[in-house]
Amino acid sequence: MTPLPLAITMGDPAGIGPEIIVKACAGLRDRIAAGALRLLVIGSGAALLRARDAWAPGLDLPEVTAEGRDWPALAFLQAAPEGAPIRPGVLSADGGRFAYLAIEHGVRLAQAGRVGAIVTAPLNKEALNKAGYHYAGHTEMLAELTGVKGSVMLLAHGNMRVSHVTTHCALEDVPKRVTPARIRLVLDLTQQALRGLGIAEPHIAVAALNPHAGEGGLFGRQDIDVVAPTIAQAVADGMRVTGPVPGDTVFVKLRAGQFDAVVAMYHDQGHIPVKLLGFHVDPATGKWDALSGVNITLGLPVIRTSVDHGTAFDIAGQGIASERSLIEAIEYAELLAAHRAKA
Repeated sequence: MTPLPLAITMGDPAGIGPEIIVKACAGLRDRIAAGALRLLVIGSGAALLRARDAWAPGLDLPEVTAEGRDWPALAFLQAAPEGAPIRPGVLSADGGRFAYLAIEHGVRLAQAGRVGAIVTAPLNKEALNKAGYHYAGHTEMLAELTGVKGSVMLLAHGNMRVSHVTTHCALEDVPKRVTPARIRLVLDLTQQALRGLGIAEPHIAVAALNPHAGEGGLFGRQDIDVVAPTIAQAVADGMRVTGPVPGDTVFVKLRAGQFDAVVAMYHDQGHIPVKLLGFHVDPATGKWDALSGVNITLGLPVIRTSVDHGTAFDIAGQGIASERSLIEAIEYAELLAAHRAKA
């Protein structure tokens, strides 16, 4: 059976999105040629062709229309009319406009069953807002475009899989957002995602909100009064859930393979351990030269995976950006799309 294409949205054309996309397509050329993988790149044609000519000469990227049929295994869809030239590394409203419209096209194609998943390159939040699209990021944008209110962020790097109860909010607002309903939603969606990745009976740990899980109430009662009863109910319903486990040890246990995923309570609690392992740092220069890891949005009616890094305006257009995270995001999208097709 021929797989549906995966939509690759460019994100901000002024960032490293165009570069990592053409590098990833070149690296996956054999699979694309064999028909095992089909990709539809959506974004700025000018930025894509400039990147292609610089870092993947000879890569064939024929332009198609959204209404067209029989797309080639690798194709390009223009997200919007080109405006003034977008320069690498330069923030602009036009960059935000392309980033939003690429996602909008991807969502419509996914909802129509034309693509099997959406894989997103990074956008810039300031550029997005300059263009008049007032979202905190991809997750919030996708939730509104698909009419979903309860989406969940999951980061993955190897066996480090971490979903989040809260993400883009002030730390002082976290405790009131840690509710039984939200924790249970995150647990249910995390279990569903893990099964989509081939783990039949996932074991999930829940990180404590407070140090030492509250130390018997000395450091707060949320873990005792809210988190623990929610876990007990999930276990009673047949789920394999452990916790609350203190945040300073739960990720070591995850890395050791004692769990299949961790539910983190807030953004930095979950992001720091995954990104610490995902960044490859050159000890000779002290600079990072690659980043491994994938961001998966759970709870949407469409599949969305993403690179786990930003637009990197500081290195855009220099040919040194790594496509590794994008290739991993494509691979995760393939797995999830294949699982959904069988369901």
